[in-house]
Amino acid sequence: MITTAIGPELLHGVLDAVDGERGLLPQRLPAPARARNTDPQLAGAQSQPSGVRVVFRTAARTVELETLRTRIGLVGAPLRPDGAYDLLVDGRPAGSATTSGGKLLMTDPATGEVAVTDGPPGPVRFTLPGRDALVEIWLPHNEITEVVALRTDAPVAFVPPGGRPVWLHHGSSISQGSNAAGPSTTWPALAARSAGVELVNLGFSGSAMLDPFVARTLRDTPAAMISVKIGINVVNADLMRRRAFAPAVHGFLDTIRDGHPDTPLLVVSPVLCPIHEHTPGPGAPEVVDGRLRFRATGDPAEVAAGKLTLSVIREELARVVAGRTPQDPALSHLDGRELYGDADAAELPLPDRLHPCPEAHLRMGERFARLVFGAGGPFHAAGPRDR
Repeated sequence: MITTAIGPELLHGVLDAVDGERGLLPQRLPAPARARNTDPQLAGAQSQPSGVRVVFRTAARTVELETLRTRIGLVGAPLRPDGAYDLLVDGRPAGSATTSGGKLLMTDPATGEVAVTDGPPGPVRFTLPGRDALVEIWLPHNEITEVVALRTDAPVAFVPPGGRPVWLHHGSSISQGSNAAGPSTTWPALAARSAGVELVNLGFSGSAMLDPFVARTLRDTPAAMISVKIGINVVNADLMRRRAFAPAVHGFLDTIRDGHPDTPLLVVSPVLCPIHEHTPGPGAPEVVDGRLRFRATGDPAEVAAGKLTLSVIREELARVVAGRTPQDPALSHLDGRELYGDADAAELPLPDRLHPCPEAHLRMGERFARLVFGAGGPFHAAGPRDR
């Protein structure tokens, strides 16, 4: 087996990478943004490589990727299944595998105390076609992953990015991929593959909070199209009131426009989430029959005094976009319920009351590709011309 040195040139869909204990640790926020962040939740989420791929060309028959993972869990709740590594060969799904070992980071939701258990790196191994092929190994979307070593039975060639238009997306845990079956089947990954674009996924679990340093990251990242999915985290964190929300959205969009004055920019409101449609946050986790669930703990009577719900968020986002589009024709709006709405919730209910199931991710990805990248959609003209 030939060992290829791990370097940033192997990683696609990521804005930075730093040296870890054993290898290279992808970071989805660049260093200036990480320096501004004070929230451990966001620090962990941006270190989980949703949308990040190890990409190369090779004629090998076997590839082995060694990584050091960090699994994350809550005390009293069952651990998530092992994170998946998805293989794509020439753009087509060709296998999925999990690794072993690694670290375990457990947080006690009652006290905030964090405990870490160490473990060794582990490998994932795939069989390849044995001819020159484009190989993508999608890293787990919900486990911090250090890339330690790449081994193949034939030489590899680096693939520079830039062959496809870049879609830059920001959102919450739903965009990061919570409850998706694997990293290549989160709804943004599915939409990107269907549309033939290069995904940079800035979906951060629990952390789509209209942070100015995230807006500056979007401003400074080259992209052919940008989408921001706003709302659920602002509600379930009980972060702000109605008076503050619309100005914060305006400021977020203003910052993006400072770097992308004419780039197609889409504002997506929240998908349906029954617990927060008319009940404010904060949201709270609970374990019911051994399974993690979420509930809204706010008082609907306080909406009149300015507390936010998803219904209020959608009204405000529609109003903000409508007020800006006469001067910004490249700005558009999508009601998130067109991706997942009442009929979908009846057929495919949110298993933990907050995040879509794997089948709903598939549906949302297909719908986003059709509504946004398809004919007449806001990103159609900016996408690949041979789509």
